[in-house]
Amino acid sequence: MNNVPHIPVMLENVLAVLMPEDGEVYVDGTFGAGGYSAAFLEHSGCTVIAIDRDRTALEKGAALKEKYGKRLILVHGRFGDALKLVREAGFHSVNGFVLDVGVSSMQLDQAERGFSFRHDAPLDMRMDQGSDNKTAADFVNTLPEEELANLIYRYGDERRSRHIAHRIIEERALEPILTTGRLAEIVRAVVPKSYKDKIDPATRTFQALRVYVNDELGELDRALKASEELLAEKGRLVVVAFHSLEDTQVKQFLRDRSGQQSHGSRYLPRMESQNPATFMLPSRKALFPSGEEAAINPRSRSARMRYAIRTAAPPWRTDSSVENVGGRG
Repeated sequence: MNNVPHIPVMLENVLAVLMPEDGEVYVDGTFGAGGYSAAFLEHSGCTVIAIDRDRTALEKGAALKEKYGKRLILVHGRFGDALKLVREAGFHSVNGFVLDVGVSSMQLDQAERGFSFRHDAPLDMRMDQGSDNKTAADFVNTLPEEELANLIYRYGDERRSRHIAHRIIEERALEPILTTGRLAEIVRAVVPKSYKDKIDPATRTFQALRVYVNDELGELDRALKASEELLAEKGRLVVVAFHSLEDTQVKQFLRDRSGQQSHGSRYLPRMESQNPATFMLPSRKALFPSGEEAAINPRSRSARMRYAIRTAAPPWRTDSSVENVGGRG
């Protein structure tokens, strides 16, 4: 890791709502290249518990650890397990909980990780390559056609998911699909590139597989509930999401936890929750990066940020978790 920390998406917005203070404790649930953690530590004399399932990211964080010492606690694990990880680190409550959801730029830029079709590499996509979890290649070469089509549609919003799944089944019967390059070629042969569509035809399929392999929506659900358990009164939850699946999940959680549940129709009265509100929403609308930031950092263009402030109400105990459709460990 170089001496200049990575500048994460919407950093100024995150700092403005988090307002780090001396002596307080914050969870950076997606440490990545350390940009958020470094900014929090520079902004105040706080303590940051930085979580990442990617061992490589934590190893590269050694320079930050050397600089900030005991104020930076690096923890290997999934942010969905934040409740357990933070308690094991010796903290019962925290003052802020931040998530930058999705794959990091660092992971995308490492061809061997198999997240990107820009480089021909093993079809991996695991955020924790040190685990025994199945890779994207395992799923692509073993899942039944209907299940493969469903996950590409659900997690990638790919309208031609059934055609893609059918072609994958045909191609893997000839030879296992083991690289990003081959999978991308298969998808591109099925999905025509429209002049209106600026993204590569393989983008949505690759996104769907990544979300599925890493159980990203299940992890996000568990992390949101962990924040409800961990945040002290007036503590702040901040989530930066990059696609509608994540953002919709965060929006629904905050709407429910702030006491406003969907009533299904605009003609029906709004249903108030029977549970006391655990979060207060300063704004119901998502925040977006400035035009200047989007011009400098193209990755930020799809970002949207939501935040909420913890009330004194006890955590809910009745909400069901998001279905873990893939059964990933």
